[in-house]
Amino acid sequence: MEATAREFNQRLARVLAAAERGETVAIIKNGRHIATLVPAHQADPPLPFPIDPMGHDGLPLFDGPADLSAQTDTLLAEDFGR
Repeated sequence: MEATAREFNQRLARVLAAAERGETVAIIKNGRHIATLVPAHQADPPLPFPIDPMGHDGLPLFDGPADLSAQTDTLLAEDFGR
């Protein structure tokens, strides 16, 4: 089935019913295919959540003291050659 973006917006119940019957629905906007609605049983399985946008499995680990304020003067002095 094909539906224009306007039809999709105005006749959502009909489009969803078609998907429920097992039809794949192509959404067309300005003559271009912009999206495809597929029945849930045909869709890829959902991704596990939460998804880390950086690709890390967990939180980063930091080595060193939790509070660096005690060392700030020393570190700055080393960096600026005092």
